Amino acid sequence: MHRIPHKIDLRDPALYINRELSWIEFNKRVLDEAEDPRHPLLERLKFLAIFSSNLDEFFMIRVAGLKEQLESGTGGMSQDGMSVQEQLKEVRHRLLPLIKRQGDMLNKDVLPALAEHNLVIHQYEKLHARDRAYIEKYFNERIFPVLTPLAIDPGHPFPRLLNRNHNIIFVVREKHDKEAEPRIAILQLPQVVSRFIPLSRKTGQHFVLLGEAIKANADMLFPDFHVEEAHTFRVSRDADIEIAEDEASDLLQEMEEQVRLRHWGEAVRLEVDERMPEYLVTMLMNLLHLHKDDVYHNSSPLNISDFMDLSKIAMRQLKYSSFTTRPLQKFHTEGITVFNAIRQQDQIVHHPFDSFSQNVVKFINTAAADPAVLAIKMTLYRTGGDSAIVEALKTAVEYGKQVTAFVELKARFDEENNITWAKELEKAGVHVVYGVLGLKTHCKMTLVVRREGETMRTYLHLSTGNYNQATARIYTDIGYFTAREDFGSDAIHLFNYLTGYSQYKDWQQIAVAPINLDHKILELIRRETDLHTEENPGEIVVKLNSLVDGKVIRTLYRASQKGVKIRLLVRGICCLRPGLPGISENIEVRSILGRFLEHSRIIYFRNAGEEEIYLSSADWMPRNLYNRVEIMFPVLEPAAKVQLKRILDIYWKDNSKSSILQPDGTYLRVQPGEDPVFNAQQYFLEELHFSLGGSLGRSQRSLLHEEHNQDTPTE
Repeated sequence: MHRIPHKIDLRDPALYINRELSWIEFNKRVLDEAEDPRHPLLERLKFLAIFSSNLDEFFMIRVAGLKEQLESGTGGMSQDGMSVQEQLKEVRHRLLPLIKRQGDMLNKDVLPALAEHNLVIHQYEKLHARDRAYIEKYFNERIFPVLTPLAIDPGHPFPRLLNRNHNIIFVVREKHDKEAEPRIAILQLPQVVSRFIPLSRKTGQHFVLLGEAIKANADMLFPDFHVEEAHTFRVSRDADIEIAEDEASDLLQEMEEQVRLRHWGEAVRLEVDERMPEYLVTMLMNLLHLHKDDVYHNSSPLNISDFMDLSKIAMRQLKYSSFTTRPLQKFHTEGITVFNAIRQQDQIVHHPFDSFSQNVVKFINTAAADPAVLAIKMTLYRTGGDSAIVEALKTAVEYGKQVTAFVELKARFDEENNITWAKELEKAGVHVVYGVLGLKTHCKMTLVVRREGETMRTYLHLSTGNYNQATARIYTDIGYFTAREDFGSDAIHLFNYLTGYSQYKDWQQIAVAPINLDHKILELIRRETDLHTEENPGEIVVKLNSLVDGKVIRTLYRASQKGVKIRLLVRGICCLRPGLPGISENIEVRSILGRFLEHSRIIYFRNAGEEEIYLSSADWMPRNLYNRVEIMFPVLEPAAKVQLKRILDIYWKDNSKSSILQPDGTYLRVQPGEDPVFNAQQYFLEELHFSLGGSLGRSQRSLLHEEHNQDTPTE
């Protein structure tokens, strides 16, 4: 049992879970999903790719940050009392078995199962002569011309290897001089060639990996040399972008330069083929200025995130079935415009079940074409490629609207996309604003100003998620449309804060980070604590991506000590320890991972029976509360409040994809026991299908029956 201090000090490190280790527990749950046979095979492969992609970002940002603290001597103790050295050691200790598990799962489970369905990744040495001849021809025509082997010797220094690029190290020896010293060469696999080389077959999908094809034909690269060794490796580098914004005369130009430099940050991890001889591992380790604890041996192909490409293959039986999203009825009723519908009643959408294109994009397209609309203002954090939102803003300019787009250039790993969109919008005539000094702008909001008679009315779309039509199909998020005057006034002042000089303080409905959001959250938790009595108990239900902030955690601990029942749905990192006697025994934390990425942020307070529900762009982390522009706002429409409370209740009923956080920081999967298996995400899909005229699914029949029983009076 984790040590609990005799005299309770809520700042005691024993009461907190380490942030980095909590993240590893989250990625472990991603791996659990890859192992779950209830997922279609290509979806399981996708989870394995997500595990790798997550791990890459973890090393490039979090581990790189720890190593920088260690080298500079600036690292103090973490919130849970671990030193930087202890964190790095424990990170490696926990990751090694997960990486092995991932490799075993790919090699021994997922790929063999895909092969049974005629989707095969062939090993080169097992190919018959006809396929080998085809690969040789393919290599000569399409691969060889773009390859550049680089010698490593006194006249050829070690090359600058791109971040996360796939590489092969060769050991070669002259054929005609057996006494000659072996020589070393390195080849960076070209990013312009697909990782998967297709083989011709009458049925199915068959491939050979690019690296295997290159190694098999390496004699073409080194004429008159014998290739003695050929092994793959990969380098992860520090990719956190830091900009002295007060010194940057042109933020856009500076960001472009920093994105280029990201490829050449300090090395933080070396991944190698497990068959690579130790002398080669040591050589690479020394050349990259890494230590042995920075080296990870892999039994599976490196860069498994590339395998995400296979999920695009048209083999429907190996994927989730597609679904049709739902339009808001009032947005598509003859005789009622989008603005009429919002003016009559606040509207709420729950993505991906409610359509992004038919609701959110329609709202902006309608505003773009409406002669009465004078201005559109919008924040863009991650818009993705081929964006309908960007096209709508360009159209609005063509119709003579005043359009302002606040583009966050510092959206991590989306910087290049956002730079492209920023330039395109500027070229179209949109007024583009690039950032608030020292802050990331993470709030998601659109403001439309419309002339109606003698008055000007503002219409808003506020959201927990990004204006990205691709992620809107795979992330769960909540969007809120309103024409309330107090919301509109707050939004106008917030845009003035973003684009100009404003120190506005009289916020009516919207709480804004870093101005007052942290105070508002603490105030609401304290109010629930103060209102709690045995006769009228307090209750808090929160759905977030991450919970890290110490002040918020301590305030939740105090609420629990008072007796407030707290239910937390935290998908990822959670530094709060639930279930500690005298501290957090009234707090339960669950995490749901499934087909969709749970991304919505919903906060419920019982408030002595006068229930309040808030939506937010922010997680409860220091970076969100103090270093970003974020928003949180109350849902005032009664019907929307009922809908959101129901959404929280449905998630809490999940006993299929839900895990419970234990006091020691590990998670246990919820077991259905005697109850029917209930998957919240599947329930929402079945409800969507039924609302569009389909039949009722088992999960929905079960829950509707339960809800009916709860509403039936009993004696």
